[in-house]
Amino acid sequence: MPGELVAQECPTILFGAFDRHNFGDLLFPHIAAALLNDENIVFAGLAERDMRNQGGHRVEAIARLATQWQHCAVNVIHAGGELLGCDAWQAAVMLQTPRHARSIVAQYDGNRQDGLAWARRMIGLDALAPYVLSRDIFPHVGQMIHNAIGGVEIDECDAMMRAEILARLRAADAVGVREKQSMTLLQAHGIATRLMPDPAVMVADLFDARIRQRADAGEVARMRTIFPRGYIAVQFSAGYGDDATLREIAAQLDQVAAATGYGIVFFRAGAAPWHDELACYRRVAQRMHAPASRIFASLNLWDICALLARSHAYCGSSLHGRIVAMAYALPRINLRHPARPGGVDKVRAYADTWDEGMPATAEVHAIAAGILHALSADAEPLRRKAAALAAQYRQAFDALCAGLRP
Repeated sequence: MPGELVAQECPTILFGAFDRHNFGDLLFPHIAAALLNDENIVFAGLAERDMRNQGGHRVEAIARLATQWQHCAVNVIHAGGELLGCDAWQAAVMLQTPRHARSIVAQYDGNRQDGLAWARRMIGLDALAPYVLSRDIFPHVGQMIHNAIGGVEIDECDAMMRAEILARLRAADAVGVREKQSMTLLQAHGIATRLMPDPAVMVADLFDARIRQRADAGEVARMRTIFPRGYIAVQFSAGYGDDATLREIAAQLDQVAAATGYGIVFFRAGAAPWHDELACYRRVAQRMHAPASRIFASLNLWDICALLARSHAYCGSSLHGRIVAMAYALPRINLRHPARPGGVDKVRAYADTWDEGMPATAEVHAIAAGILHALSADAEPLRRKAAALAAQYRQAFDALCAGLRP
């Protein structure tokens, strides 16, 4: 329990959004813990959750730790992800069950101030951007480190939230960012950053044996049996769930199946509110003419990694679906939502920084062309890129955390 750790010398808190089901967020603490090789680590989010059944960790609530460890010298590492632009309302809603989230959104619809007050009570922090912790939360903090974070939309935040974020980043001991867009934005505000790949580039390097074991059993093994010629792993968020978009996705995937002979396996990269929904996959599968599609039900982190690792390609809206495919030197392409055809989002920003030569995004009417183009890539450059990114991340992480070392 947290109270039992107060007397220990300088524990390291890994903090992030791994108190809810999102593929990348669940991966981050595994990677940081493996690289730190430190038994004195505590995993913390905004809420107390036990995510071990889904491949995650038992997660403590950061507000509770802050109360109990007022006199403890702790190190805090923000474990990674698109944290900067997540406000308290979004964070609190995504910590609910989907059903409760719908009720909460309906309850506070049109009443932003009351909704924000509920969110702050729920997470126990008086913050507009709760995933950007203040140094003041732990008066005796040793190192406050932000690891491979993203914030491509920080300048679109309201002035008060942006000021809070920037002040807290300026007070940090080290800030790593995962793409050039966020680096440029923060440097324009006078914040020194270190450019580094996303932590998920380390998945194959650190956990390949574990992932191979998952691929040879359970639901992943069943998919490999059903599709002996191979399959393409496909995922998209609930934001693609209107009828016209689903019809187009179905038609495009029919073209891919016909051209390649590969199966189509739909999976969820996140089950938290505003992420992925099985109902969308069922609806698109019903619209497909090709019989070679299946819905992958498991939400276990390692099953998802194994599904991706044994695929022939990844196509979807998840950035971390792409990055795990990168780690396994696989073809990949992300979807670009019809309502957001232009501008730079986190996927495009990351691809532009680290994945030159592989198609970044495609609108739904170009899915087939995008997947087939990605599949034409030479394997050896993809392998070299995967190895290079893992080496770059390891070096950058060690430098970022140098202050933690004795």
